[in-house]
Amino acid sequence: MYLHLGQNEIIPQRRVIGIFDLDKCSYEKRTRDYLAAAEKEGVVLDAAGGNLPRSFVVCDHPYHEQIVYLSQLSPAALRKRAESGKLE
Repeated sequence: MYLHLGQNEIIPQRRVIGIFDLDKCSYEKRTRDYLAAAEKEGVVLDAAGGNLPRSFVVCDHPYHEQIVYLSQLSPAALRKRAESGKLE
């Protein structure tokens, strides 16, 4: 199964570690530090296509420890897509 994150970004669902609400999680210092470190390492990918990101998806990756995707979709929409198994 695959998960469509927005724009043209599709990832294998088995690689998803977590889907997080960017607004709610960004208040925590640990989350801000994690995202800053991921950006510094160059493992943050923009799947929002220049739109304001609403969520971030943490995935494992064969070449990096983790990859972070920024998505313009809400966490609820991503969860619904994951549960339905459709590439919407």
